Amino acid sequence: MSTTEAPSEKTVHPVDEVLPLPRLLVLGLQHLFIMYAGAIAVPLIVGPAVGLDESDIAILVSADLLVCGIASIIQSVGISRILGVRLPVVAGATFTVLNPMIIIANAYGGRDGLPYVYGAMIISGIFALLIAKPFSMIIRFFPPLVTGTVIAMIGLSLIGANIGLIAGDTTSTFTAEIPVLNAQGQPFLDADGEVAMMTNPDSGQVSHIVLAAVVVLLIVVIARFFRGFIGQTSVLLAIIIGTVVAIPMGLVDFSDVATSGWFGIAAPFHFGPPKFAAAAIISMCIVMLVTYVESTADMLAVGEMVGRDLSPNDLARGLAVDGLSAFLAGFMNSFPDTAYAENVGLISMTNVRSRWVVTVCGIGLVVLGLVPKVGAVVAALPGPVVGGAATVMFAMVTAVGIQTLHKVRFGGPDNHNLLIIAVSFSIGLIPTIQPDFYQHFPADFQVIFGSSITSTVIVVFLLNLLFNHWLPHLPRRQGALETAVEHGAVTGAGTGDRSDPD
Repeated sequence: MSTTEAPSEKTVHPVDEVLPLPRLLVLGLQHLFIMYAGAIAVPLIVGPAVGLDESDIAILVSADLLVCGIASIIQSVGISRILGVRLPVVAGATFTVLNPMIIIANAYGGRDGLPYVYGAMIISGIFALLIAKPFSMIIRFFPPLVTGTVIAMIGLSLIGANIGLIAGDTTSTFTAEIPVLNAQGQPFLDADGEVAMMTNPDSGQVSHIVLAAVVVLLIVVIARFFRGFIGQTSVLLAIIIGTVVAIPMGLVDFSDVATSGWFGIAAPFHFGPPKFAAAAIISMCIVMLVTYVESTADMLAVGEMVGRDLSPNDLARGLAVDGLSAFLAGFMNSFPDTAYAENVGLISMTNVRSRWVVTVCGIGLVVLGLVPKVGAVVAALPGPVVGGAATVMFAMVTAVGIQTLHKVRFGGPDNHNLLIIAVSFSIGLIPTIQPDFYQHFPADFQVIFGSSITSTVIVVFLLNLLFNHWLPHLPRRQGALETAVEHGAVTGAGTGDRSDPD
């Protein structure tokens, strides 16, 4: 008598697959290198802007990496049914917090204003934890039209952050011109009484730009001509080879490694006990709302890439980790975290879906935060090499957003979606192209619309509600733009078989 035997082993989803240890370590290290430039960029920008010295900035960097590591481990591993989306999601400091932190701190005295920043961060973390579940229930208001636009703008806003690394001076700052100084070190005035300027010899060096281009070329070549593990680690291999090439150029200096300690962590409330101000708290709560939208877009993109649909409960657990990171950051002199879009791009590029790779990345970040000597090794990587790799990964984020927008219907009755995207991009790109565009507006307005990501989230979310939810059946007069789209003048028209964006 024949019998049907049940499978002896349950099929493991690629997300839950534990890869061999050597491969796991290398892939985890690649994720770390990809997110490192973005993660440290936030403290490196905030520090000088609020008047911190190098020792204070170093504390911000270490604390930032430590919190990023803790959040990444929780996101990938999960804690019961409370925290963690259990996907290959890397957590990193959100760029959304930059303007609010700088404005709040400087409003209360620069360095002396940081207690107000971290007090507001603690409250905003509690607020975010409380609303994680309700926020996850409105996922229907974040269709591909919204998430794709937000992800694409995240990538577009990041492109340019790599310029200082590639072509900047010794502080990774790109300044095309500098004042001409006289023998006494004072600015020289020309015949018209204006400060004479000269081309900055330290910015835009050809050799540095060529080195970054070599890194980009290596990523392309390795990804194109190699398969399997080597192809999946193209970014990491390009960074290693680029660092070797940079040695004879004098761009690699490991002297700080010898002087760095083996263990170190800043005391909580390094800048003083937290203080609380209503305006600062409201601003930080807005930051968390925008961060939730950003993370929602990224987690939905990752879920689709790895073939795992996210339920509202899954999303709530992932968002709660962002809230927890803000709460911890208030105590540990750090920053709120979000799902890092550049690592989303890496998943798309390598097709490695195991969440345990991100766990290894998180462990590495914790080590960097606790062991200054290891952090010094990573910090010694040449700026043009890291910037070259970041150039590809930042652009990959935009490509992921475009891929998500591919699901949106643009023809027929849905031709207004093209207008929604156009208006969102046009307003969102303003702070990226001209950061001082809103300098005469109220401070609270600048906090919100001074960020490309924040302004894009608000505009695309409201326009999607207006066109696709509040007044979906309101007759609309067809204009020249809609006519062009309907007749195929714009790529993507007539794709009526695509999924409904709302």
